[in-house]
Amino acid sequence: QVQLVESGGGLVQPGGSLRLSCKASGTIFSANTMGWYRQAPGKQRELVAHITDGGDTNYADSVKGRFTISRDNAKNTVYLQINSLKPEDTAVYYCYSAPHYSFKYWGQGTQVTVSS
Repeated sequence: QVQLVESGGGLVQPGGSLRLSCKASGTIFSANTMGWYRQAPGKQRELVAHITDGGDTNYADSVKGRFTISRDNAKNTVYLQINSLKPEDTAVYYCYSAPHYSFKYWGQGTQVTVSS
């Protein structure tokens, strides 16, 4: 079993930045994709970004150029640097670890609120 613990969320003004962290513990699969989803009230969950074990990344069009995903395999941690935040980025951000495309371990989420 894998446990994912997220941190780094909070309240930030438009244009500000946050760095989200998600540390995995337990039985860690050697080959996995890790990433972040987000869900705002009244909206469906959307994939924000993911990064493969080989370091390949993908981003949603809405965050491309502003968000950066990275991972530290030695620390079993995935990060999401979020810059130039907009109010529409407000959501609960969930990290995941996927040893296979059909299965994901999930974190409990961290709230990001962008507001003046």
